[in-house]
Amino acid sequence: MPCWYYDKKELRETPSILDGVTYETERRYRKEGARFIMECGTKMGLGHNTMATGVVYFHRFYMFHSFKSFPRYVTACCCLFLAGKVEETPKKCRDIIKTARGILNDNYFYSFGDDPKEEVMTLERILLQTIKFDLQVEHPYTFLLKYAKCFKGDQQKLQKMVQMAWNFVNDSLSTVVCLQWEPEIIAVALIHLASKLSKFTVLDWLGRQPQHQRWWDMFVSNVTMEILEDICHQVLDLYQSTQKEGQEPNSPPQKPPSRADSPTTNVKSLTLNSSVDCQPPPPPQPSGNGGELNNIQSIKSLANAVPVAVVSILPPSDALPLAAVNAVGAPLPPGNLNSNAASYHMYHAPPPPPPPVVPMPPYAANAWTQQPPPPTHYTTAAPPPPMPPMGPGPGPAGGGAPGYYNAGRQQQQRY
Repeated sequence: MPCWYYDKKELRETPSILDGVTYETERRYRKEGARFIMECGTKMGLGHNTMATGVVYFHRFYMFHSFKSFPRYVTACCCLFLAGKVEETPKKCRDIIKTARGILNDNYFYSFGDDPKEEVMTLERILLQTIKFDLQVEHPYTFLLKYAKCFKGDQQKLQKMVQMAWNFVNDSLSTVVCLQWEPEIIAVALIHLASKLSKFTVLDWLGRQPQHQRWWDMFVSNVTMEILEDICHQVLDLYQSTQKEGQEPNSPPQKPPSRADSPTTNVKSLTLNSSVDCQPPPPPQPSGNGGELNNIQSIKSLANAVPVAVVSILPPSDALPLAAVNAVGAPLPPGNLNSNAASYHMYHAPPPPPPPVVPMPPYAANAWTQQPPPPTHYTTAAPPPPMPPMGPGPGPAGGGAPGYYNAGRQQQQRY
């Protein structure tokens, strides 16, 4: 199974950061995507496990891909769509898109393109390949309830503490703690944080042993206070909205992958003649207000990569007319140079060869006047089957004449 836990150095060298996105911007994108999944799942009535699974898929996906290549809200809908099927609470793709349309404004929904369902369904295959089909995810909710059942003390304060810790688990999904620590350690850290804030000190618990110095020693081992404090600080940083983040303008809308510019390749001009310039035409520019992200590849092109054909460069001594070179650099057949040289283009495939002519045997001169002989299997007919024996009838007195049809019939009674 793949390892989904990273250290802080790896979290600062993600594909988005290597692609030019700042560390703070990437964290903001992760938080916006996670909160969008939670809000969309809440409006659709999904459970907390389904929403949490979708958020974990979202964080794992962007450890291999950049936010510049895949719009975060399209990826969030895809993660929620897959998580619903994994957690056995499936929702239709069109219902998820409809809910997302009610949450997002026009600028953000622009990234879904002309066919949002096709964008989400195509991205699902890339998501499955990225997470290596590792679909089962554990969350801190289960361990939170398991640990809380072992505590002793005031039940009212305990319930308040558990509710606060549950809210902290929900908020921790907007951070990257799920990419750093196991769900057991996250549950311990957030219970510890909630107990400090609610002033509920765990003094005794069920199954306590003399070697247990703290309550979590019974469940996890080798967990230091530095680890717990690091998790607590990452969650508390969500509630500290700095002035810089508050004044930061909204990010410009990302282009949908289907409308984005295809990646350009530097292809040298063909040196066919010194006076002929054979540069390929530039790709058409899409219409829209996409500002910063001009290099988003198509999701379909990323899912089905097609190698680009390399055009060979001929020396000046072997110069040929433009119509005499096909897409792979090979000269065309001589018969096509004079017929359609003016309309033939170097980027078009050569026309297919004509089908072969199959010679037919010639008909005889009197084939239509001669009549075929009659068939022989009808000349000798088989003899008819023998008639059944004629039995004696009841006679005229009985109401019938002797013969085949009256043989064996019972005499009818007259009234």
